[in-house]
Amino acid sequence: MQKSLSRTLLGLSVCVPLLIGALLLGGTLDYKSQFLNFIPQLSNNASPCAAGSPPLRVYMYDLPPRFNVGLMDPNFSDAAPVTARNIPPWRWNDGLRRQHSVEYWMMASLLYDGDGESESATEAVRVMDADLADVFFVPFFSSLSFNVHVRNMAEIDTVDEKLQLEMVNILRESDYWKRSDGRDHVIPMHHPNAFRHYRDLLNASIFIVADFGRIMNISTLTKDVVAPYPHMVESYSSEDRQDPYKSRETLLFFRGRTHRKDEGIIRAQLYKALNGTKDVIYEEAHASEEGFKASADHMRSSKFCLHPAGDTPSSCRLFDAIVSHCVPVIVSDRIELPYESELDYKEFSIFISVDEALKPGYLVNELRSVSQEKWTNMWLRLKDISHHFEFQYPPKNEDAVNMIWRQVKAKVPAVKLAVHRSRRLKIPDWWR
Repeated sequence: MQKSLSRTLLGLSVCVPLLIGALLLGGTLDYKSQFLNFIPQLSNNASPCAAGSPPLRVYMYDLPPRFNVGLMDPNFSDAAPVTARNIPPWRWNDGLRRQHSVEYWMMASLLYDGDGESESATEAVRVMDADLADVFFVPFFSSLSFNVHVRNMAEIDTVDEKLQLEMVNILRESDYWKRSDGRDHVIPMHHPNAFRHYRDLLNASIFIVADFGRIMNISTLTKDVVAPYPHMVESYSSEDRQDPYKSRETLLFFRGRTHRKDEGIIRAQLYKALNGTKDVIYEEAHASEEGFKASADHMRSSKFCLHPAGDTPSSCRLFDAIVSHCVPVIVSDRIELPYESELDYKEFSIFISVDEALKPGYLVNELRSVSQEKWTNMWLRLKDISHHFEFQYPPKNEDAVNMIWRQVKAKVPAVKLAVHRSRRLKIPDWWR
């Protein structure tokens, strides 16, 4: 038996190489692609964000426009269906409302009919048959509703609150909702105060959030998707410098409100620590079109851009830095980042803890110690990935909204598992 096994192994060791060699010579085996399928990290041409599977199938609720585009245009008839032909364009000068406009771009991407273009560049497609859907999208512009209808957080019985309650009732009466308890529903809640009165009633659903700052008790990375803020400064698309390191003469730049709540109190402390430091610009400023233009100019002439926490762990400033190709310096211990299953932020960002940042001289000394070679590699990586943070219509391959839909798609297997288990278990989560 042992001799027979030895002869078999010897035969295989001779025949297999001969067979592979014959296939290679005959051109019938693509050895490179087959080998790199097993070791994808060795492929220089492989994109870490490459898509290769069918698009996510999304059923979108047909809501009256008062829940979405009617908040953009009060003259939009509440009886008119929203289509790719009549959806209002986003007003880019719409100030702070733009920061949380993710809900608009997601809805618009589903309305887009492709105009003859290939669907291969689209991560999500709308289906009209609910039985074919992987997920259900709820096009309620809850962030815009808060910005439009709420002037004072102490107000009660606002139009925003009424819309939220009406939305909850619509969902809970829906057969689609009932069959999964809402687990396969995608609901944008990007503003930290979006859907604030009733979101705990929907917490089995997939939330699209900016961070977990005010919803830590109901939101998790297991089910929810962190989406970027649409950037407020113009993208730096024409940068072509032989030596960007030397041409960016400012070491560190920050411009914004220094007095914030919660985690944002670090901004005032950093101002005291950094104000007057050579090669550092730390300015108090409020949001305005002129301010955004000034910030863009400074970011494009700075090596590093500071991103301290705001009222919540994140802010649009991080994404302004990315599209300005200014290496972000993130001082926010509880921040969660978009697309982190696909992007390694350490490749193009510096992370400093709050305690470290407040040590005298620590932050500036750390940045001065970054070599020109390391900074240049981070700058090149920023240029390579910045298109993932562009919101646009029509959507483009691997832009922000397509990346968000891809993150949603990654949640589907866990959703199906939860739904299937819930249908057959007599004692839910008995093992806890």
